[in-house]
Amino acid sequence: MQSDNNRNMIIAIVLSVVVLFGWQFFIAGPQLEQAQKRAALEQAAQAPATDASLATPAADGSTPAAAAATGATGTFADRVAALAASPQRLKIDTPSLSGSINLTGARLDDLQLKQYTETVDPNSPIITLLIPSGAPGGYYAETGWVPAAGGTAATPSETTVWSVEGDAQTLTVATPVTLKWDNGAGLIFRRTISVDDNYLFTVAQSVENTGSGDVALYPFSRIVRQGKPHVQNFFVQHEGPLGVLGSNNLVSKKYDDVVNDKQIDVSSTTGGWVGITDKYWATAVLSVPGAPLNARFSATPSGAQNIFQTSFVETTPVLVPAGGTAENKTYLFAGAKREGVIASYEKTYGFDRLELLIDWGWLHFLTKPMFFLLQFLYGILGNFGLAILAVTVIVKGLFFPLANRSYASMAAMRRVQPEMKSIQERFKDDRPAQQQAMMELYKKEKINPLSGCWPILIQIPVFFSLYTVIFISLEMRHAPFFGWIVDLAAPDPTNIFTLFGLIPWNPVALPVVGGLLHLGVWPVIMGITMWVQMKLNPPPPDPTQAMIFNWMPIIFTFMLGTFPAGLVIYWAWNNLLSVTQQWFIMKRHGAEVDLLGNITASFKRKPKVEEKPAGGKAS
Repeated sequence: MQSDNNRNMIIAIVLSVVVLFGWQFFIAGPQLEQAQKRAALEQAAQAPATDASLATPAADGSTPAAAAATGATGTFADRVAALAASPQRLKIDTPSLSGSINLTGARLDDLQLKQYTETVDPNSPIITLLIPSGAPGGYYAETGWVPAAGGTAATPSETTVWSVEGDAQTLTVATPVTLKWDNGAGLIFRRTISVDDNYLFTVAQSVENTGSGDVALYPFSRIVRQGKPHVQNFFVQHEGPLGVLGSNNLVSKKYDDVVNDKQIDVSSTTGGWVGITDKYWATAVLSVPGAPLNARFSATPSGAQNIFQTSFVETTPVLVPAGGTAENKTYLFAGAKREGVIASYEKTYGFDRLELLIDWGWLHFLTKPMFFLLQFLYGILGNFGLAILAVTVIVKGLFFPLANRSYASMAAMRRVQPEMKSIQERFKDDRPAQQQAMMELYKKEKINPLSGCWPILIQIPVFFSLYTVIFISLEMRHAPFFGWIVDLAAPDPTNIFTLFGLIPWNPVALPVVGGLLHLGVWPVIMGITMWVQMKLNPPPPDPTQAMIFNWMPIIFTFMLGTFPAGLVIYWAWNNLLSVTQQWFIMKRHGAEVDLLGNITASFKRKPKVEEKPAGGKAS
């Protein structure tokens, strides 16, 4: 029994330390850091900024060349002012997107996602993804040409004003648009842009050569973001520059990493894509599969901020013969990270591992099946909260044989407690003999003293994969449960420290301890179920071990206070099922389970042990 107690105490200590340090490192620390960075960004947004030069990969396939780009990050007060400053625009209107293309530079710099709102209120503003250069959070995509080394051909720049060719004046799913620019020196550039009913733009560039000599040009594409956006900064999901460039080149960098490196160059002989990913949204420029290219990830200082860029240039030149025309095609993804949509693009167009726009995490082999299972159950039940409850039951069913053996072994341990105490008394001065006798008893009764760990260990990867799905998947965003839970991907909005809204103050805003002061109803329910589960067993005789076990439900309650409500509901439901399962299994195997007695005993005052005075007897 003593060895079993020691083993439980060690597990409890390790778990407590991991929880405490994990909470501080992954929750409290990032929250404080995010608050500081948001304040710094708000201050920086008010400061004037100067134009910056953005690096474009080299046209000759070797050393990248610097290409100037507009992008004064403090030019306009807001997005509306920036749009008003560039009135020559071509409207975009599809079932999923609205916005416009700036005819100056032919940039896609104004895009909103019709199907998604900023909050759970359906009347709140729709999500804005792309923003014109110079406005706070400027974010845009563009394609173009650069001449070969030594070439003198005038190519379109960010200040080039394009004209619309043809009758189409609005880009829709049914009506592509064509833009035209004549450089006045024998080259006529056209850019035909089409879009599907989701988030994929196809950009077909052509160059007509009316001159007397051949011209070699290199096509490039890039995504530019002015300033670092607010990020969740959680270890389970990547946010920032990202790209897939050949089988051995997956580039996944945080914004701060790119700032430190300043420039990262990668080449690919088989094509690829580069972009920037947010929690739920992403932009990426994609080459035709198989096109060799050079890519670059860079951060260029601009006033108080940095301008981030992901770009590539194709290393095979496009030769435009005299009197002829040459073409090039690339793609742009700009929209919501819907798994089904991204998977369809990957299959239809052959894009290499486009699925990595969604960060499924280290346990992707569990996370993706968990996602598909939740999707399937949602299709049947019509509520993601109910789907989470159903997943919990399914997981319990899958691991029932293991749990049955584990709880049966625990029941056997309780049956032989009198014999274990007898062994401890007989060999109290001979630890090796005591351990040997214990092992013989375990062997005789077919008991595995470590089996009690399995119910905890087996749910850790399941818990982590479910947490990842709830945290990263767009499908869980703004998914309601019942009652006050209107978003399973957000923390429980209630707070016992405000008496559920009766006290008009925000305790979370307090420094240092604020992160601890958000505690909703569901985290409290979870803590109670965890505490009840622990009370299935009598309190351990060791006071230190007993104290750790008593504190663990409290620690987990506060820790999960800021976790997505869907995850807290899962844990509470899992605890309730575990209590029921353990109680029935142990009763079936003849173990006495005095749950009510154990709970009552935890509230009784322990008798005070009188200490013996030095050199005398206890008074």
